[in-house]
Amino acid sequence: MTTISIIGSGNMAAAIGTRAANHGHTIELMSRNTAKAQALADQIGNGATVAAFGARPAGDIVIVAVLYTGAVDVVAQYGDALAGKILVDITNPFDADVRGLVTTAGNSVSEQIAAVAPEGAHVVKAFNSILRGVLAEDTPVDAFFAGDSAAAKAQVAAFLESVGMRALDAGGLDMAYALEWAAILLVGVARNGAGFDIALGTEAG
Repeated sequence: MTTISIIGSGNMAAAIGTRAANHGHTIELMSRNTAKAQALADQIGNGATVAAFGARPAGDIVIVAVLYTGAVDVVAQYGDALAGKILVDITNPFDADVRGLVTTAGNSVSEQIAAVAPEGAHVVKAFNSILRGVLAEDTPVDAFFAGDSAAAKAQVAAFLESVGMRALDAGGLDMAYALEWAAILLVGVARNGAGFDIALGTEAG
């Protein structure tokens, strides 16, 4: 279908990359740890490749799959290499005991990324409210997303739908903070008896 670039080579990069590859997308991995990225590319298969960290990504959609503590710095480091790209922020800025956030309203990680992103880049928050194991199962799931660019959100929604998810638009990028709290809600429910194979979703009444 299309090339999806992923900055990172950890568990979420593996879950998203594998799911996308299984649905016909080509995956490009970019990581400071080239050996780890290559091992993940080999694991994903389906033509997955590794590109140099900091180079211009091949995909129009670039998934920033690093820990929240480094996400803003990574985007700043890439600089103009990300001009015109859609940056998908999947981070969750949890506090130490995963019962709250280290961000505040108006200062979500997505908004921080948008502040340092180059001209023409658009940030969309997505994937953060889906547990890694649920992503890896490749079953239908609701996917909430938020962003300020209608065109960028349309592309992300098409991608989400293409990998078996129901794309649910939560609004502008200011809603990214609400999505970060949604992940806290999910973890709380999971911890308190529901288990970690659950997903947040909506259902018509």
